[in-house]
Amino acid sequence: MSAQFAIIVGSGFDAFAGGGESHEVATRFGQPSAPIQRVTFDEQLVYVLPRHGDKHTLPPHVINYRANLLALKELGVEAVIALNTVGVVSDKRLSGELAVPDQIIDYTWGRAHSIYDGEQAEFAHIEFTLPFSASVREALLAAARAAGVDCYDGGVYAATQGPRLETAAEVDRLERDGADYVGMTGMPEASLARELGIDYACLSLIVNRAAGRGQKPIHEDVESSTLTAKIQAMQVLKEFFRSR
Repeated sequence: MSAQFAIIVGSGFDAFAGGGESHEVATRFGQPSAPIQRVTFDEQLVYVLPRHGDKHTLPPHVINYRANLLALKELGVEAVIALNTVGVVSDKRLSGELAVPDQIIDYTWGRAHSIYDGEQAEFAHIEFTLPFSASVREALLAAARAAGVDCYDGGVYAATQGPRLETAAEVDRLERDGADYVGMTGMPEASLARELGIDYACLSLIVNRAAGRGQKPIHEDVESSTLTAKIQAMQVLKEFFRSR
């Protein structure tokens, strides 16, 4: 039997709306961002959770990441594909393309970063050298190749606090630190998944050049690139679950 998968999505993925049975899950950390849908992808049952809520009302810094991941765990989820929109720092990739990062740097602060909150009798120092699941990453890249979608293998995801976008000087610092992409939701999702024993990988949608790097305003770049990236991401997901 294949692993039970979930997809954590950002805004605008209307293909999932009303897609199936809805699950209300309460956890010891509270309610997740929204009811969790169970949808069918090429005969594969998959849970879908919108991290910003049904109406995209939750900014990155107030998302209850712990409730989101624990709710999925309680539904029996063993692996997560996280869809994250990102800006691209370097010239390696273009807006409208996809990437599967293999490393992450956490610049966030003030978020609840662990399921170990003092009420637990035990805690663990998780191994996080490789923050993303190798098997899920390779399966996503294989699905992209099969779908004929250009998807960059690897790169460093910089997780910033948000909800504001970065300054040009901050992006310069990120590049000096080795970052290739910048987003706001990769952490603590990735580390919480590791604490809970859930395989986790990102399929990143590149929707803009990072601050100070593009030739047009960032929001204009996002508006013109997001649909292209979403279409390609859906093609990859369909191939991913078709092959399982």
